Amino acid sequence: MQIQTNSQRKEVKEHGTYSFPVMVSYETLNAYENASFFWHWHPEIELTLILEGDIQYQIQEHLYHLHAGQGIFCNSNMLHTGKRGDSDNCIYISITFHPRILYGFESSVIQSKYVTPITENPNLSSILFLPEVPWQKQILEEMASIWELSGNPPNTLELQLQQRLLSVWGKLCEHVNMSPPDSDSLIRSRLRLHQILSYIQEHYQEKLTLEEISAQIHLCKSECCRFFKSQMKVSLFQYLLRYRIEQSLPLLQDTELSITEIALQTGFSNPCYYGKIFKEEMNCTPRQYRRKTSGSK
Repeated sequence: MQIQTNSQRKEVKEHGTYSFPVMVSYETLNAYENASFFWHWHPEIELTLILEGDIQYQIQEHLYHLHAGQGIFCNSNMLHTGKRGDSDNCIYISITFHPRILYGFESSVIQSKYVTPITENPNLSSILFLPEVPWQKQILEEMASIWELSGNPPNTLELQLQQRLLSVWGKLCEHVNMSPPDSDSLIRSRLRLHQILSYIQEHYQEKLTLEEISAQIHLCKSECCRFFKSQMKVSLFQYLLRYRIEQSLPLLQDTELSITEIALQTGFSNPCYYGKIFKEEMNCTPRQYRRKTSGSK
């Protein structure tokens, strides 16, 4: 299993329905290939509550090491990814919801006064929830209550879920700075990052050079590399290789292309190098992955 995204890294899965845009799910990190899920974003807000184990969870440039009992808020449209921490697995609850479940209709007072100042604050990509902080503990308890409700749904499920999400949001509004941020530089940084990611996603099959990538954001090569690593906690070259490996996975599963053809089609000029990087990332060879995912012996 893996997160499915479009070319802009937006997750394509629906989170709830248009009429009730809320999804509550029980997740295990080991269910994802290599115990990690790919970089992605979505317009919905995501609350995560760790039940067992731990996870390395990154939202934009912020890297967190979450343990059982802790939780996190991931704001709307923020890139995020997760991978195995110190334990063998991580079990967690994901609560994903569109902001309109809070404000009801466009341009309402609730939206303009309480929701937009948080969802459109570029300085507020994420908030860590710790049980030793009283107001954050209350949010963690509400998240646990949402999970219990979804597991044993009453006749008034939707109403009670909305009430609890509003309670969570009310506590955020009480403790988060709601004043408009002075964030021009942060907005420019996020725009630059998305420009780099978009360029890689559009041209990963080609022989990409650092000169070409850095030219997209009008920086010199060294500054481009420094900027990318500060934002993504991984080098630009490592990200490119990982992205190419990601794009090769569905080709291994769903096509009859040879390993060499897949390597060439995903930007690797040498199939042996493709095999080497694939094994480093996936802990198996491309051929072994194909056999495993096709169900053949």
